[in-house]
Amino acid sequence: MRTRTLGSNGPAVSALGLGAMGMSGAYGAADRAESIATVHAALEAGVTLFDTADFYAMGHNELLLAEALRGRDRDSYRLSVKFGMLRAPGPGFGGHDGRPEAVKNFLAYSLTRLGTDHIDIYRPARLDPDVPIEETVGAVKDMIDAGYVRHLGLSEVDAATVRRAHAVHPVADLQIEYSLISRAVERDVLSALRELGIGLTAYGVLGRGLISGHWSAGRAAGPGDVRGLSPRFSGGNVEHNLTLVEALRRIAGAKGCTVAQLAIAWVAAQGEDIVPLVGARTRERLAEALPALEVDLTADDLAEIEKAVPSGAARGDRYPSAFMSGLGVGN
Repeated sequence: MRTRTLGSNGPAVSALGLGAMGMSGAYGAADRAESIATVHAALEAGVTLFDTADFYAMGHNELLLAEALRGRDRDSYRLSVKFGMLRAPGPGFGGHDGRPEAVKNFLAYSLTRLGTDHIDIYRPARLDPDVPIEETVGAVKDMIDAGYVRHLGLSEVDAATVRRAHAVHPVADLQIEYSLISRAVERDVLSALRELGIGLTAYGVLGRGLISGHWSAGRAAGPGDVRGLSPRFSGGNVEHNLTLVEALRRIAGAKGCTVAQLAIAWVAAQGEDIVPLVGARTRERLAEALPALEVDLTADDLAEIEKAVPSGAARGDRYPSAFMSGLGVGN
């Protein structure tokens, strides 16, 4: 497994990370035993970066990862944890909380659920509009100084917020959606990250499965699957978006890889400072994703991909309208 470093001050991690959200029901029912087996397979393949959040199924995801990682050398993997999104009983969200006292409270619970004495990268999931980012990251800095956190991360914020946070404490990486169909980060955020020496961990590299090559227009999201609320999967949009996938399928066929591998390889090819996160829930999907790191995209390949799926080609927002206002950048 190749490695990449998250920014100029962050940790060295595997060049591909595993996002665990889908193992806690975000995309419908998940198999606990298969989820744990997938984490084990990732470890055996050399994956060292595992991403979760305290609000993924109200702590379920952290407990699942703790079980899957039990007995492993703590220095052999890195935990990336998001905090600050409030939940309520049922499927709803209740806003954000970036107050310093809340940050430390969230951390105490995460450390216990994960069964660890430290978190490698700790990050607010979204910007709390009622709390200056300086106060939120200042609390994380306190926890870094106390030894409970190793590095500060951010998630889904704009370039100005990145700069303000970085002035308080060096930011290791920004986690943000980045894929062939979600490229808003390219406008000004990516250049700011590179100016400041901050890495990028890219989630949604397969557009929640939309550009994986495995979704079809007639497929309906099942119970508990958040894609049922996604504008990009809605009727009228999904058909158009899948024509982009077919264009990618032709390019992938010529390269001797799958559509998913091509899409992951494209993200990885955007810079050595970018680490794609894949949300594989099964060993089968993980096994498909891992060889993407070996797909060599030439300048001609990248130009052909750009022609097939230019920036802004997808139809529909990447989140339902209620969530779009909480993002630092758009689609």
